[in-house]
Amino acid sequence: MTAATNAARTILIRLHDVMASRLHAQAKLNQVVEIIGESLNSEVCSIYLLREGMLELFATRGLNQSAVHVTRMAVGEGLTGTIAENVETLNLAEAAAHPDFQYRPETGEEKFHSFAGVPIVRRERAVGVLCVQHVDPRRYEEIEIEALQTVAMVLAELISNADLIDEEDLDSSNPALSGPQIIRGLSLVKGLASGVAVYHQPRVTIEQVVAEDVEAERQRVYLAFDKMREQIDRMASQAEFGVGGEHEEVLKTYKMFAYDEGWTRRINEAIDSGLTAEAAIERVQQRTRMRMRQIDDQLLAERMHDLEDLANRLLRIVSGQLGTAATKGLRGDAVLIARNLGPAELLEYDKRRLKGVILEEGSLTAHVVIVARAMGVPVLGRVRGLRGLVREGDEILLDGDTGTATARPTVAMQEAFEARFARNKERQAAYARLRDVSPISRDGKRIKVMMNAGLRDDMPMLNLTGADGIGLFRTEFQFLVAAALPARERQTRLYRDVLDAAGDRPVVFRTVDVGGDKALPYLRESNNEGDENPAMGWRALRLALEREGLLKAQARALMEAAAGRTLHVMFPLVSEPWEFDAARQVFEGQRTYLKGQKKPLPEAIYYGAMLEVPALAEVLDVLIPKLSFLSIGTNDLTQFLFAADRANPKLAERYDWVSPSILRFLRRVLDNTKGSGVDVGVCGEMGGRRLEALALLGVGFRRLSITPAAVGPIKELICKVDISEIRAAMENWLHNPPVSLRAELKAWADERGIETD
Repeated sequence: MTAATNAARTILIRLHDVMASRLHAQAKLNQVVEIIGESLNSEVCSIYLLREGMLELFATRGLNQSAVHVTRMAVGEGLTGTIAENVETLNLAEAAAHPDFQYRPETGEEKFHSFAGVPIVRRERAVGVLCVQHVDPRRYEEIEIEALQTVAMVLAELISNADLIDEEDLDSSNPALSGPQIIRGLSLVKGLASGVAVYHQPRVTIEQVVAEDVEAERQRVYLAFDKMREQIDRMASQAEFGVGGEHEEVLKTYKMFAYDEGWTRRINEAIDSGLTAEAAIERVQQRTRMRMRQIDDQLLAERMHDLEDLANRLLRIVSGQLGTAATKGLRGDAVLIARNLGPAELLEYDKRRLKGVILEEGSLTAHVVIVARAMGVPVLGRVRGLRGLVREGDEILLDGDTGTATARPTVAMQEAFEARFARNKERQAAYARLRDVSPISRDGKRIKVMMNAGLRDDMPMLNLTGADGIGLFRTEFQFLVAAALPARERQTRLYRDVLDAAGDRPVVFRTVDVGGDKALPYLRESNNEGDENPAMGWRALRLALEREGLLKAQARALMEAAAGRTLHVMFPLVSEPWEFDAARQVFEGQRTYLKGQKKPLPEAIYYGAMLEVPALAEVLDVLIPKLSFLSIGTNDLTQFLFAADRANPKLAERYDWVSPSILRFLRRVLDNTKGSGVDVGVCGEMGGRRLEALALLGVGFRRLSITPAAVGPIKELICKVDISEIRAAMENWLHNPPVSLRAELKAWADERGIETD
């Protein structure tokens, strides 16, 4: 056993005797604080419980006894209230230095410096807090914190059995659960949806925490693991997205965690400490949640989300509470509510009735988001305290376009949403009718409207939208969803399938762009450890040139896939011409090798670069003669020009694409490439927004590569615009910038009946 396991087991043995005694609840709590204080050599141990919506001091060792049932604080108030509000552990060497510290004179705590506290959790809500304090400033050891967390689970059982808290009051006392509630989060998959709130997982209530027979509990866990692995294997074989797709890679990663020996070992250690199988799984799960909140590496955090998904499944199996909303079946249109959701679990749902998903966690790179996008299900993520805002059965209006949802809407809210939903469907139908319409302006200028993609499942949108081709195929998506570096053969299959789906329309493959916010756990160089600003660190082409084997494998895969066809290759984040030269040399070396092997080759290879680094604009005269095309990546370019990290929420809306500085820069790039014969376009979110696209047309761009959903709206915009007229207006605005170029451009469009929203 580990030291932490021994410490927890020693405390649990003593607590078991207390819980089995005939003492009344208050006397038991008084003994509990004494046992914990002695075991951890801590002068103070206190228990606060939720009563009538306030945290009340119920028992203490070391603080003034006169403060018991007198000291009360709101959830979110002071250190104890912060622990309860966030359901997080605090471990402080100097409590008074924390910004949430509040001094309570009646407790006599002024002489104590160190502080540690853990939430007492019941039904995923904090019903109390267990705290320890010490005179000397010190952080408590990890084994002490783990012991506290284990004891908190035992206390949750004791508190519930003694009726010290009103469990119904956990919901009914929450004012957020009465009346309409606007919920704000991060839009992960766009779209509109409505339905009743359905909790993905029923609450698994752990009735017994302390084990009576450790070996029996261990066998229960082993059997549950076997059953869970059978379920995962079966779901992986039944996925409906075809063979060899990215979703297969996602499910392989999911399966990898199901067989992870480290996870099994941690649960066994928790059982060794004296916990039942259910309590041991929940104990490890709580630690996983706390670690997730501390992880800055987004991809690693998403992998841990998959692990928590499996822990929930294991807990339901071992407790015999196997029913989920999916297995019970959805009775009507539903919006799924979950802390997080694994891809395999999402696949279990009836796609006809699952209308939307709202998550407490989640990000744009989460595995479940990839699956949801393929299913066409809107997803809202990063909704903190979601379970405190929505009840099972609440009516939900989900707006994935604006990143909001409304729980328990009024009749007026519902009518407005339904009207918007109807307008949206009409608009989408109108855009669909433009599929075969060429994007030609009123004055006869033909604009290329291409779409961005990164998955096999994106390719049907090429025909549905009538886009001119794929202007940006993000090859890194295959790497991001894979558990290991994708083999060259797998890459070749993907690229060949994409080219087959595109037919005669061009596909521009961007070489792998990883690093920064797209770290790969199996590629150390992509994790940017120690980089203060990963976006400007060792990523994209810089990393690929260092890992030449990675780029060579991709070059061969692309050439083999494009045999007998035309291949368009684009290198990301080129900063200087020599980087383009080096990358092209890698490709040409592979072409020479394949030719020597008598392998079929592409009929032609066109090389291009992405202009994302402003420095490249100063050496275009050197680079342009070597290029077939140039694509401007507005997402990275904007953050580099404004020195504004796009991942920082405070800066996300601070700097405007429709600003003279950005548009002048773009115009200068076009001027410097004029007459070269090099096709210059824009690929990025900027070109997919109607007002911003209008500005780009005014600057002089004739090729846009945008999201599939934006193709129809941008086609419609182009057909209503006189290019010569907007060019003249833009020239005037850039020569003499107005206070708000955005306002001027919108007014110009409004006067001509051109919608820009």
